[in-house]
Amino acid sequence: MMQDAATKRVHVIQGEFKVVTDPNVVLSTILGSCVAACMRDPVAGVGGMNHFLLPGSAEALASGGDATRYGVHLMELLINGLLKKGARRDRLEAKIFGGAKTIARFSNVGEQNARFARQFLMDEGIRIVGESTGGDQGRKLEYWPLSGRARQHQLTGVEAQRTVALEQRPAPAPKPVDNSIEFF
Repeated sequence: MMQDAATKRVHVIQGEFKVVTDPNVVLSTILGSCVAACMRDPVAGVGGMNHFLLPGSAEALASGGDATRYGVHLMELLINGLLKKGARRDRLEAKIFGGAKTIARFSNVGEQNARFARQFLMDEGIRIVGESTGGDQGRKLEYWPLSGRARQHQLTGVEAQRTVALEQRPAPAPKPVDNSIEFF
């Protein structure tokens, strides 16, 4: 299938979120055990996507964890980004993708991610209009934020291995705290 010349592809990597109002933008990402929440306000003509590695909690963030890895942080950023562009919370609708169990010997963080996303959206009163989570294969996801259309392709072989390898990277070392005091 040929891509329309006017279509602009914007890739969302792990730890990111994007909010757009351009009808020619398609957001894309590659997911293994990670989850992407896709949200839009169909009336305001704004939508977006996030991509998170772990569900996260207030305790994890308080202990100095990298906030961009956690769903709790990225869900808030996505919702706030949509609201800043004119969305109304009561009109938001969401689709959830990812959460595969890509390596049998690891704990099923994918399932935890999907469960977290579902619960978070329910708690926020945001309607879930579509979901494709679980399984044992990664996904390549495309989302058209203004129309709400989504398309996914199952990953096999090398693509899936590369995705899993990216998700297994260790967290970056915490930045040292600067305890110096500067007097003026």
